[in-house]
Amino acid sequence: MLKLTPLNAKHHEAHAKLVDFSGWEMPIHYGSQIEEHHTVRRDAGMFDVSHMLAVDIKGEGVRAFLRRLVANNVDKLQTTGRALYTCMLHEGGGVIDDLIVYFVSESWFRLVVNAGCADKDLAWMSEQCEKFAPGLVITPRRDLAMVAVQGPQAATKLWAAMPGTRELAEAMKPFHAVVVGEMFVARTGYTGEDGFEIMVPNKAAPFFWQALLEAGVQPCGLGARDTLRLEAGMNLYGQDMDEGVTPFDAGLAWTVDLASERDFIGRDALLRLPRSRQLVGLKLLGRGVLRAHQSVFSAQGEGEITSGGFSPTLNGSIALARVPVGVRIGDTVEVDIRGKLSQAAVVKYPFVRNGKALVVSG
Repeated sequence: MLKLTPLNAKHHEAHAKLVDFSGWEMPIHYGSQIEEHHTVRRDAGMFDVSHMLAVDIKGEGVRAFLRRLVANNVDKLQTTGRALYTCMLHEGGGVIDDLIVYFVSESWFRLVVNAGCADKDLAWMSEQCEKFAPGLVITPRRDLAMVAVQGPQAATKLWAAMPGTRELAEAMKPFHAVVVGEMFVARTGYTGEDGFEIMVPNKAAPFFWQALLEAGVQPCGLGARDTLRLEAGMNLYGQDMDEGVTPFDAGLAWTVDLASERDFIGRDALLRLPRSRQLVGLKLLGRGVLRAHQSVFSAQGEGEITSGGFSPTLNGSIALARVPVGVRIGDTVEVDIRGKLSQAAVVKYPFVRNGKALVVSG
Protein backbone atom coordinates (compact mmCIF):
# COMPACT_ATOMS: atom_id res chain seq x y z
CA MET A 1 0.00 0.00 0.00
CA LEU A 2 1.25 3.48 -0.86
CA LYS A 3 2.18 5.85 1.95
CA LEU A 4 0.16 9.05 2.24
CA THR A 5 1.33 12.51 3.28
CA PRO A 6 -0.80 14.61 5.69
CA LEU A 7 -1.88 16.63 2.62
CA ASN A 8 -3.23 13.70 0.62
CA ALA A 9 -6.87 14.72 1.13
CA LYS A 10 -6.04 18.21 -0.15
CA HIS A 11 -4.63 16.73 -3.35
CA HIS A 12 -7.78 14.69 -3.87
CA GLU A 13 -9.92 17.79 -3.26
CA ALA A 14 -7.98 19.59 -6.01
CA HIS A 15 -8.39 16.63 -8.41
CA ALA A 16 -4.65 16.18 -8.73
CA LYS A 17 -3.28 13.37 -10.85
CA LEU A 18 -1.66 11.11 -8.26
CA VAL A 19 1.15 8.65 -8.93
CA ASP A 20 3.44 6.29 -7.06
CA PHE A 21 6.65 8.17 -6.22
CA SER A 22 9.15 6.22 -4.11
CA GLY A 23 6.28 4.39 -2.44
CA TRP A 24 4.25 7.53 -1.76
CA GLU A 25 1.03 8.63 -3.43
CA MET A 26 2.04 12.05 -4.74
CA PRO A 27 0.57 14.66 -7.14
CA ILE A 28 2.28 14.78 -10.52
CA HIS A 29 0.15 17.78 -11.57
CA TYR A 30 -3.18 19.51 -10.87
CA GLY A 31 -4.19 19.97 -14.50
CA SER A 32 -1.25 21.43 -16.43
CA GLN A 33 2.36 20.73 -15.59
CA ILE A 34 3.56 23.52 -17.91
CA GLU A 35 1.25 26.11 -16.34
CA GLU A 36 2.50 25.09 -12.89
CA HIS A 37 6.09 25.44 -14.09
CA HIS A 38 5.45 28.98 -15.38
CA THR A 39 3.62 29.91 -12.17
CA VAL A 40 6.74 29.17 -10.13
CA ARG A 41 8.96 31.11 -12.53
CA ARG A 42 6.62 34.14 -12.61
CA ASP A 43 4.61 34.14 -9.37
CA ALA A 44 4.43 31.56 -6.55
CA GLY A 45 3.64 27.87 -6.38
CA MET A 46 3.68 25.31 -3.59
CA PHE A 47 4.69 21.67 -3.48
CA ASP A 48 3.91 18.96 -0.97
CA VAL A 49 7.35 17.51 -0.22
CA SER A 50 6.33 15.70 2.97
CA HIS A 51 7.61 12.44 1.48
CA MET A 52 11.10 13.75 2.20
CA LEU A 53 12.39 13.08 5.69
CA ALA A 54 13.76 15.42 8.34
CA VAL A 55 16.19 13.69 10.67
CA ASP A 56 17.28 15.24 13.96
CA ILE A 57 20.66 14.24 15.41
CA LYS A 58 21.12 15.38 18.98
CA GLY A 59 23.69 15.04 21.71
CA GLU A 60 27.19 15.98 22.70
CA GLY A 61 29.62 15.57 19.82
CA VAL A 62 27.12 15.78 16.96
CA ARG A 63 29.32 18.23 15.01
CA ALA A 64 32.30 15.87 15.25
CA PHE A 65 30.11 13.00 14.03
CA LEU A 66 28.90 15.01 11.01
CA ARG A 67 32.47 16.00 10.18
CA ARG A 68 33.04 12.32 9.50
CA LEU A 69 29.63 11.45 8.03
CA VAL A 70 29.36 13.96 5.16
CA ALA A 71 31.71 15.20 2.43
CA ASN A 72 31.20 18.93 2.94
CA ASN A 73 32.55 20.52 6.09
CA VAL A 74 29.96 21.27 8.78
CA ASP A 75 32.48 23.60 10.41
CA LYS A 76 31.20 26.12 7.87
CA LEU A 77 28.02 26.18 9.97
CA GLN A 78 28.75 28.62 12.79
CA THR A 79 25.56 30.72 12.79
CA THR A 80 22.32 29.34 14.18
CA GLY A 81 20.03 28.30 11.32
CA ARG A 82 22.77 28.14 8.68
CA ALA A 83 22.36 25.33 6.13
CA LEU A 84 24.80 23.30 4.06
CA TYR A 85 24.23 21.16 0.96
CA THR A 86 26.36 18.03 0.92
CA CYS A 87 26.62 14.37 -0.02
CA MET A 88 26.88 11.36 2.24
CA LEU A 89 29.33 8.86 0.75
CA HIS A 90 30.28 5.24 1.27
CA GLU A 91 33.90 4.17 1.63
CA GLY A 92 34.24 3.80 -2.15
CA GLY A 93 33.32 7.44 -2.75
CA GLY A 94 29.85 6.81 -4.23
CA VAL A 95 26.88 8.91 -3.19
CA ILE A 96 24.53 7.28 -0.68
CA ASP A 97 22.39 10.42 -0.77
CA ASP A 98 22.55 14.18 -1.22
CA LEU A 99 21.05 16.16 1.63
CA ILE A 100 20.83 19.46 3.49
CA VAL A 101 22.28 19.88 6.98
CA TYR A 102 20.92 22.62 9.27
CA PHE A 103 22.79 23.85 12.36
CA VAL A 104 20.31 24.52 15.15
CA SER A 105 22.67 24.30 18.13
CA GLU A 106 25.89 22.51 19.11
CA SER A 107 23.78 19.63 20.37
CA TRP A 108 21.17 19.63 17.57
CA PHE A 109 21.60 19.39 13.81
CA ARG A 110 18.72 18.67 11.40
CA LEU A 111 19.21 16.79 8.13
CA VAL A 112 16.71 16.54 5.27
CA VAL A 113 17.10 13.44 3.10
CA ASN A 114 15.44 12.15 -0.06
CA ALA A 115 12.29 10.05 0.16
CA GLY A 116 13.65 7.10 -1.80
CA CYS A 117 16.81 7.00 0.31
CA ALA A 118 15.29 7.57 3.75
CA ASP A 119 15.40 3.99 5.04
CA LYS A 120 18.94 3.24 3.84
CA ASP A 121 20.12 6.67 5.06
CA LEU A 122 18.79 5.99 8.56
CA ALA A 123 20.41 2.56 8.58
CA TRP A 124 23.75 4.00 7.44
CA MET A 125 23.66 6.86 9.95
CA SER A 126 22.77 4.48 12.77
CA GLU A 127 25.61 2.12 11.80
CA GLN A 128 28.14 4.95 11.74
CA CYS A 129 26.76 6.37 14.97
CA GLU A 130 27.24 3.05 16.76
CA LYS A 131 30.87 2.99 15.59
CA PHE A 132 31.91 6.57 16.23
CA ALA A 133 29.32 8.37 18.40
CA PRO A 134 27.17 5.90 20.37
CA GLY A 135 25.86 8.62 22.68
CA LEU A 136 23.99 10.50 19.95
CA VAL A 137 20.24 10.17 19.35
CA ILE A 138 18.99 9.96 15.75
CA THR A 139 15.28 10.76 15.37
CA PRO A 140 13.36 10.52 12.07
CA ARG A 141 10.72 13.27 12.14
CA ARG A 142 7.76 11.67 10.39
CA ASP A 143 5.60 13.85 12.64
CA LEU A 144 6.51 16.81 10.41
CA ALA A 145 5.01 17.72 7.04
CA MET A 146 7.00 19.81 4.56
CA VAL A 147 5.72 22.36 2.05
CA ALA A 148 7.92 24.18 -0.47
CA VAL A 149 6.71 27.66 -1.46
CA GLN A 150 8.70 28.81 -4.50
CA GLY A 151 8.77 31.74 -6.91
CA PRO A 152 9.42 35.51 -7.07
CA GLN A 153 6.24 36.18 -5.05
CA ALA A 154 6.86 33.36 -2.55
CA ALA A 155 7.85 35.63 0.33
CA THR A 156 5.01 38.11 -0.19
CA LYS A 157 2.39 35.38 -0.28
CA LEU A 158 3.89 33.42 2.61
CA TRP A 159 3.72 36.54 4.81
CA ALA A 160 0.09 37.02 3.75
CA ALA A 161 -0.71 33.42 4.68
CA MET A 162 1.27 33.38 7.93
CA PRO A 163 1.80 37.01 9.00
CA GLY A 164 3.34 35.96 12.31
CA THR A 165 6.37 34.54 10.51
CA ARG A 166 7.36 37.74 8.76
CA GLU A 167 9.31 39.49 11.51
CA LEU A 168 11.45 36.44 12.21
CA ALA A 169 11.97 35.17 8.66
CA GLU A 170 11.85 38.20 6.35
CA ALA A 171 15.53 39.12 6.62
CA MET A 172 16.67 35.51 6.37
CA LYS A 173 19.27 34.90 3.66
CA PRO A 174 19.22 31.89 1.32
CA PHE A 175 20.37 28.65 2.97
CA HIS A 176 19.35 29.78 6.42
CA ALA A 177 16.49 28.63 8.61
CA VAL A 178 14.63 29.80 11.70
CA VAL A 179 12.39 28.10 14.24
CA VAL A 180 9.03 29.90 14.53
CA GLY A 181 7.01 28.20 17.25
CA GLU A 182 6.36 24.67 15.95
CA MET A 183 7.36 25.71 12.42
CA PHE A 184 10.80 25.34 10.87
CA VAL A 185 11.17 27.88 8.06
CA ALA A 186 14.12 27.48 5.66
CA ARG A 187 15.00 29.71 2.74
CA THR A 188 15.87 26.82 0.48
CA GLY A 189 14.35 25.12 -2.55
CA TYR A 190 14.73 22.94 -5.62
CA THR A 191 13.53 25.24 -8.38
CA GLY A 192 16.16 27.93 -8.97
CA GLU A 193 13.79 30.58 -7.59
CA ASP A 194 13.54 32.36 -4.27
CA GLY A 195 11.43 30.48 -1.82
CA PHE A 196 11.03 28.52 1.37
CA GLU A 197 10.73 24.97 2.61
CA ILE A 198 8.56 24.96 5.69
CA MET A 199 8.10 22.13 8.17
CA VAL A 200 4.96 22.05 10.29
CA PRO A 201 3.37 19.41 12.54
CA ASN A 202 1.33 16.90 10.51
CA LYS A 203 -1.92 17.98 12.14
CA ALA A 204 -1.32 21.61 11.09
CA ALA A 205 -0.36 20.86 7.48
CA PRO A 206 -3.87 21.00 5.91
CA PHE A 207 -4.59 24.35 7.60
CA PHE A 208 -1.23 25.74 6.43
CA TRP A 209 -1.90 24.52 2.87
CA GLN A 210 -5.35 26.14 2.92
CA ALA A 211 -3.92 29.44 4.17
CA LEU A 212 -1.44 29.43 1.29
CA LEU A 213 -4.25 28.68 -1.16
CA GLU A 214 -6.23 31.64 0.14
CA ALA A 215 -3.13 33.83 -0.22
CA GLY A 216 -2.99 32.96 -3.93
CA VAL A 217 -0.28 30.29 -3.94
CA GLN A 218 -0.99 27.70 -6.65
CA PRO A 219 -0.50 23.98 -5.91
CA CYS A 220 2.12 22.38 -8.14
CA GLY A 221 3.03 18.76 -8.68
CA LEU A 222 6.22 16.77 -8.95
CA GLY A 223 6.19 17.09 -12.76
CA ALA A 224 6.79 20.83 -12.60
CA ARG A 225 9.25 20.35 -9.76
CA ASP A 226 11.32 18.13 -12.04
CA THR A 227 11.38 20.53 -15.02
CA LEU A 228 12.16 23.43 -12.68
CA ARG A 229 15.08 21.63 -11.03
CA LEU A 230 16.41 20.52 -14.44
CA GLU A 231 16.38 24.12 -15.70
CA ALA A 232 18.14 25.11 -12.47
CA GLY A 233 20.83 22.47 -13.10
CA MET A 234 20.10 20.62 -9.86
CA ASN A 235 20.89 16.93 -9.53
CA LEU A 236 18.24 14.29 -8.91
CA TYR A 237 19.30 11.31 -6.84
CA GLY A 238 18.93 8.05 -8.74
CA GLN A 239 19.43 9.77 -12.09
CA ASP A 240 22.36 12.20 -11.93
CA MET A 241 24.13 10.39 -9.11
CA ASP A 242 23.86 7.25 -7.01
CA GLU A 243 26.10 4.88 -5.08
CA GLY A 244 28.08 4.10 -8.23
CA VAL A 245 28.84 7.76 -8.97
CA THR A 246 31.21 10.08 -7.10
CA PRO A 247 30.40 13.74 -6.46
CA PHE A 248 33.13 14.68 -8.95
CA ASP A 249 31.42 12.70 -11.73
CA ALA A 250 28.09 14.33 -10.81
CA GLY A 251 29.28 17.94 -10.99
CA LEU A 252 29.22 18.21 -7.22
CA ALA A 253 32.93 18.79 -6.52
CA TRP A 254 31.92 22.07 -4.87
CA THR A 255 30.15 20.07 -2.15
CA VAL A 256 33.32 18.19 -1.20
CA ASP A 257 35.83 19.72 1.21
CA LEU A 258 39.29 18.26 0.74
CA ALA A 259 41.09 21.35 2.05
CA SER A 260 40.65 20.51 5.73
CA GLU A 261 42.45 17.58 7.33
CA ARG A 262 39.29 15.90 8.65
CA ASP A 263 38.84 12.25 7.67
CA PHE A 264 35.33 11.87 6.24
CA ILE A 265 33.92 8.63 4.85
CA GLY A 266 34.90 8.28 1.20
CA ARG A 267 37.76 10.78 1.31
CA ASP A 268 40.52 8.25 0.55
CA ALA A 269 38.61 6.91 -2.45
CA LEU A 270 38.02 10.40 -3.86
CA LEU A 271 41.74 11.16 -3.62
CA ARG A 272 42.62 7.87 -5.30
CA LEU A 273 40.04 7.53 -8.09
CA PRO A 274 40.75 9.06 -11.54
CA ARG A 275 38.48 11.88 -12.68
CA SER A 276 37.58 10.87 -16.21
CA ARG A 277 33.93 11.99 -16.36
CA GLN A 278 32.16 15.30 -15.90
CA LEU A 279 28.58 16.61 -15.89
CA VAL A 280 27.67 19.17 -18.56
CA GLY A 281 24.56 20.83 -19.88
CA LEU A 282 23.15 20.09 -23.34
CA LYS A 283 20.77 22.16 -25.49
CA LEU A 284 19.22 20.31 -28.42
CA LEU A 285 19.79 22.16 -31.69
CA GLY A 286 17.02 20.49 -33.67
CA ARG A 287 13.69 18.83 -33.04
CA GLY A 288 13.11 16.08 -30.51
CA VAL A 289 13.38 15.61 -26.76
CA LEU A 290 16.48 14.73 -24.78
CA ARG A 291 15.83 11.95 -22.25
CA ALA A 292 17.76 10.12 -19.55
CA HIS A 293 19.95 7.21 -20.73
CA GLN A 294 20.31 8.45 -24.31
CA SER A 295 23.87 8.01 -25.60
CA VAL A 296 26.02 11.07 -26.27
CA PHE A 297 28.86 10.98 -28.80
CA SER A 298 31.77 13.41 -28.73
CA ALA A 299 35.27 13.62 -30.17
CA GLN A 300 36.56 12.57 -26.73
CA GLY A 301 34.36 9.49 -26.45
CA GLU A 302 30.87 8.36 -25.49
CA GLY A 303 28.73 9.66 -22.64
CA GLU A 304 25.14 9.44 -21.44
CA ILE A 305 22.31 11.79 -20.57
CA THR A 306 21.42 11.53 -16.89
CA SER A 307 18.41 13.90 -16.87
CA GLY A 308 16.64 15.44 -19.82
CA GLY A 309 13.35 16.87 -20.98
CA PHE A 310 11.47 19.82 -22.43
CA SER A 311 12.23 23.22 -20.90
CA PRO A 312 9.07 25.34 -20.74
CA THR A 313 11.12 28.49 -20.06
CA LEU A 314 13.49 27.99 -23.00
CA ASN A 315 10.85 26.33 -25.20
CA GLY A 316 13.34 23.64 -26.18
CA SER A 317 14.92 20.43 -24.98
CA ILE A 318 17.75 20.43 -22.43
CA ALA A 319 19.68 17.82 -20.49
CA LEU A 320 22.40 17.07 -18.01
CA ALA A 321 24.90 14.56 -19.39
CA ARG A 322 27.90 12.69 -18.03
CA VAL A 323 30.63 12.89 -20.69
CA PRO A 324 34.39 12.43 -20.88
CA VAL A 325 36.66 15.07 -19.41
CA GLY A 326 37.87 17.10 -22.37
CA VAL A 327 34.42 17.96 -23.71
CA ARG A 328 34.16 21.74 -23.48
CA ILE A 329 31.45 24.38 -23.30
CA GLY A 330 30.70 25.44 -26.88
CA ASP A 331 31.37 22.00 -28.37
CA THR A 332 28.72 20.25 -30.44
CA VAL A 333 27.92 16.62 -29.67
CA GLU A 334 25.51 14.07 -31.13
CA VAL A 335 22.73 12.36 -29.18
CA ASP A 336 21.05 9.11 -30.14
CA ILE A 337 17.32 9.91 -30.10
CA ARG A 338 15.41 6.76 -31.04
CA GLY A 339 18.14 5.60 -33.37
CA LYS A 340 18.71 8.98 -35.03
CA LEU A 341 21.74 11.15 -34.26
CA SER A 342 20.77 14.74 -33.41
CA GLN A 343 23.12 17.62 -32.64
CA ALA A 344 23.24 19.31 -29.26
CA ALA A 345 25.32 22.21 -27.96
CA VAL A 346 27.37 21.75 -24.81
CA VAL A 347 26.37 24.59 -22.50
CA LYS A 348 27.03 25.73 -18.98
CA TYR A 349 24.25 24.99 -16.53
CA PRO A 350 22.11 26.25 -14.79
CA PHE A 351 19.91 26.93 -17.79
CA VAL A 352 17.54 29.23 -15.87
CA ARG A 353 17.89 30.98 -12.51
CA ASN A 354 15.62 33.49 -10.77
CA GLY A 355 13.30 33.61 -13.77
CA LYS A 356 16.10 34.51 -16.18
CA ALA A 357 17.15 32.31 -19.09
CA LEU A 358 20.93 31.85 -18.96
CA VAL A 359 21.11 29.78 -22.15
CA VAL A 360 19.98 31.10 -25.53
CA SER A 361 16.78 29.39 -26.62
CA GLY A 362 16.18 27.96 -30.08
